[in-house]
Formats: sequence, structure tokens, C-alpha cells
Amino acid sequence: MTDQTPSGREIEILKVLWELGTASVREVHEKMCPQDELAFNTIQTLLRIMDEKGLVTHAVRGRTFVYSPAYSREQETARFLDKVFDGAMDQFVASLLKSRRVSPRELRELEAMLAEARRGGKKEDRG
Repeated sequence: MTDQTPSGREIEILKVLWELGTASVREVHEKMCPQDELAFNTIQTLLRIMDEKGLVTHAVRGRTFVYSPAYSREQETARFLDKVFDGAMDQFVASLLKSRRVSPRELRELEAMLAEARRGGKKEDRG
């Protein structure tokens, strides 16, 4: 995992790559900017910079660069937890619960995740 902290725009690109797995610049642009909110060249430049920073990797498919995230969403979450909350998950959850209204459905899902963690299992990411 890189020590480079992704910018807000880079996080948006990582979200697309976490969802798609691998994608060309065009695929990232289409998914991220359905209304052409950003220029294709902007996404291309951001991906090149992210590659240099170690946030993504690329492979060449014909004349097209195909990008993949260098690390998972879970690894980024762990890095954020360590950096902002010194690894204290209880502080993170408390901060999250104080910062926004949590729906009854979300509370039930959190309770189910906690129960699964107590049993020693691991649920797949639904998100």
C-alpha cells in the first residue's frame, strides 16, 4: 500500500476501479462522467499521475492502457482508520454515528456485521 494519500478526485476514480476491477481510461470516464462533467484528457492525466504515485497499476492491451487499483477498498479503509483514528475502530464508529443520522436498516446491518465478527466469520462487501 502506498503512503500517498489519494485526492478526492483520485478516490472517485478508485471507486470506479474497485467496482469494475480493471478499466480503460474511456471506461473510467464513461462511468465517472456520464454527462461529460470532466474531459477525457483530465481522467487520462489523473490515471497517469495515480500510476506514478502507486495508487493504480496498468497493463497494455493493444494500444490501450487498462488500469487496476493497486490496493483494495478494505486496505484504503484500514489506512484511513490508522491515519485519522490511530487504528481505534471504536472511535471511528462513534464519530460516524455522531456525524450523520443512521437508518434503522443500517443499524440492523451493523448489528449483523458485529454478530458475524463475534462468530469469527467475515461477510463479503455488499457495497
